[in-house]
Amino acid sequence: MATTRTRSMRVVGGEFRGRRIEAPRGLATRPTAERVREAVFSILGGIADALVLDLFAGSGALGIEALSRGAAHATFIDDGAAAIAAVIDNRRLLGLEDRSEVVRGDVREVPFGGPYDLVFIDPPYAQAREFGPLLSVRLPPELKPGARVVTESDRRTPLALSLPLTLERRYGDTLIRIHRLENR
Repeated sequence: MATTRTRSMRVVGGEFRGRRIEAPRGLATRPTAERVREAVFSILGGIADALVLDLFAGSGALGIEALSRGAAHATFIDDGAAAIAAVIDNRRLLGLEDRSEVVRGDVREVPFGGPYDLVFIDPPYAQAREFGPLLSVRLPPELKPGARVVTESDRRTPLALSLPLTLERRYGDTLIRIHRLENR
């Protein structure tokens, strides 16, 4: 799969630690850096049996990392053809077809299919602000009580959700926020 149209990265922990996955080249997909993924999963701790939603999935690195660390199932949503192809190839490469699904569509319209325990949101940095209000309304009905939502955005244009914020960390220009839905 390593062609001039892709760039390689590795899974940083769990069952598939060290295995290579691919992301489309170019500016349309910006994979989460390995050190940031490692830090996020260290903060999250155990995610065994979690149901995961990876919005703006890109290469699927975050959802694949969750599956590698014991999540039960992941749903990957993206609207880019190259991103969807990368997620499909990466799932096949790691044998994850039975533990995940891929949905091509716009997060403004596509059904999410919850409820989820863990959600990753990594929109194009330039569009992060526009998605905050929409996802603040769309996400809560898709979340289990106590669910965590991890957002990644540029520190200068943060993705702001109206969910309770429990942690915020910066890694260079990358801003990671972790929100936790209150038990209902």
